[in-house]
Amino acid sequence: MKAKHQRLILALAALVALVGAALLAASALRDEAAYFYAPADVRTKGVEAGKAIRLGGMVVKGSLKHAPDGVTIHFDVTDGKATVPASFKGIAPDLFREGSGVVAEGAFDRSGTFVATNLLAKHDERYMPRELEGMNYNETTHQMKAEQ
Repeated sequence: MKAKHQRLILALAALVALVGAALLAASALRDEAAYFYAPADVRTKGVEAGKAIRLGGMVVKGSLKHAPDGVTIHFDVTDGKATVPASFKGIAPDLFREGSGVVAEGAFDRSGTFVATNLLAKHDERYMPRELEGMNYNETTHQMKAEQ
């Protein structure tokens, strides 16, 4: 067999291996991808039970309730157009509270409640850590100063 034919066969084998690896990677990523939905998207498009998604919105004021087991919380998530009931079992982030933003990872159960496996609490641009409350930032000196 000529060297030219050997190089051609080797190049074709490498191309087939690359295409196969790309297809396997795409298949794995499709199964692991969690799509982002707002409550209005859930109501209009619908989401099948058990499908892993991310649900984002604001925690409705007055909806946060702790279960007697001490680790399960029930709350509602809204985007202003629709509201979705949700629950989470575990330790919630410090920033998770009523009226704050949240992105919850999980899936809907058959009753239509979103069962979160992970909570990501969001804060606005006015966020100040507890340790720095009562402090002001001076933009000219770039230093923190206690309020008088």
